[in-house]
Amino acid sequence: MKLFSNTFTAIEQGLNYSSMKQKAISQNIANVDTPNYKAKKVEFKTVLQNSMTGFEGKRTDPRHITIRSSSGHTALWTKNAYQYNHNGNGVDLDREMSEMASNQIYFNALSDRMSGKFNSLQSVIRGGK
Repeated sequence: MKLFSNTFTAIEQGLNYSSMKQKAISQNIANVDTPNYKAKKVEFKTVLQNSMTGFEGKRTDPRHITIRSSSGHTALWTKNAYQYNHNGNGVDLDREMSEMASNQIYFNALSDRMSGKFNSLQSVIRGGK
């Protein structure tokens, strides 16, 4: 018997992604003055590809297209080698702060949704009271 719906799993994965992205942004901001530091970035596409490693779709007809996942992708990667400071640093502080604010909004939306799901379960357990 499955206790929780797939919604909980999807929200949890979204929160994990947001946490990983927050760590990368924080590292970038912390190293804004470090010489030759290149900014890091997390992308959803690569996180999705990593989670599907080893996935292969089932073919029920020989005319179906084979579905295989590719592996070897990392979620955290170095951004293009732009140089924003004279010391070779590749961190654009304004962009990082903007991404941090956007990520915070995303995280808050997911955590509010998770809270709502738990409140619904609590209501059901209490019998609607």
